[in-house]
Amino acid sequence: MNPETFSGDTVIDAVSAVFMVVGALMSLGAAVGLLRFPDLMSRMHAATKPQVLGLFLLLCAVGLQMRTWWVWPVLVVAWIFQLLTVPVSAHMVGRAGYRTKHLHPELLSADELEAVVQQAAGKSGFSDDGGAADDGGGRGRR
Repeated sequence: MNPETFSGDTVIDAVSAVFMVVGALMSLGAAVGLLRFPDLMSRMHAATKPQVLGLFLLLCAVGLQMRTWWVWPVLVVAWIFQLLTVPVSAHMVGRAGYRTKHLHPELLSADELEAVVQQAAGKSGFSDDGGAADDGGGRGRR
């Protein structure tokens, strides 16, 4: 390799190319998982985890290619908004899917939400106030 052709721009271009390819593959993996996984919970995992990392790598590649300092704060803000909204939307979709029975319980390793949903539905024999049932007047039975 000739030292005259090996410059900082070449390194930046190579790093940004790697970031673009890996970021695109992560986003493609998220899309394939979203289409191919069997139930809502695993689809939700595939849609959130690799997609956030893929977006981060693509934003870094854009920042490296622009070669200006002012674009980095904008890219960081875009990534922070993604980090804040993806878990909230995944939580809401997962909760709605659980409550509407759009999941395969046999694929869950542990169902930690079942007791909470049973208690909220009033199918459980205990309450939140230490075991005393509410008599309707705001006081527990003694």
